[in-house]
Amino acid sequence: MKSLIIHMSSSIARRGNAHRLLSALPDARLVEAVDGRDPVQVEGVQIMPGTHLDPAYPFTLGPGEVGCFLSHRKCWQMIADDKAPFALIAEDDLSIDPVIWPDVLKLIERHAAEDSFIRIPAKNRETAASAIETQGSASLFVPRVIGLQTVCQVVGRGAAQRLLAASETLDRSVDTFLQMHWATGQTIRTILPNGVRELTAETGGSTIQKKTRTSAKLMREIRRALYRAKVRQRPQRA
Repeated sequence: MKSLIIHMSSSIARRGNAHRLLSALPDARLVEAVDGRDPVQVEGVQIMPGTHLDPAYPFTLGPGEVGCFLSHRKCWQMIADDKAPFALIAEDDLSIDPVIWPDVLKLIERHAAEDSFIRIPAKNRETAASAIETQGSASLFVPRVIGLQTVCQVVGRGAAQRLLAASETLDRSVDTFLQMHWATGQTIRTILPNGVRELTAETGGSTIQKKTRTSAKLMREIRRALYRAKVRQRPQRA
């Protein structure tokens, strides 16, 4: 299995961890992240308000979110163009626990295929619609509601093609897009526990965080809660 590590070469804070991942992940290489603030790199990208897909997304995409989405699309395209049936995509703030990680790799080896999308999230916030298999401490299952964040995942070639076709227009962040199995046609599976952590604070903070006033932050949280309630109304089935 190949591993694609999304990393912006100008990021000094994350460089050390990115190079550690080159040794920790199977057959790994760095993939230059897309800079959403660079007009040349985002030229020709179709970006719409959050009304392109249903439910409507209540926030405007920031440059960091655009860059993150395009970086994942770049990896999906690499997977779609390759002959290998699937590959692992990691962000450069990933940290893995060497004790449980072999169990995760065994589940991937047995279950990943061309049509697979397997999340390996840092936060344990998903409940199972159906269990698939447990290996040691790690369990593979179909989550009812797909979680957020994209620090680590295994993407099959067919899944990559499907996601590329569904994301020719961007109207929301990549993780909220991936929740929308009804729009992408892509079933998502999850491995938890998995020993994965995000080293966001240790590597200079989030690349897509936004500063907002207190009043604006309150309204944002209300809108986020309403949006997430709509997503929960469309769970994956067993």
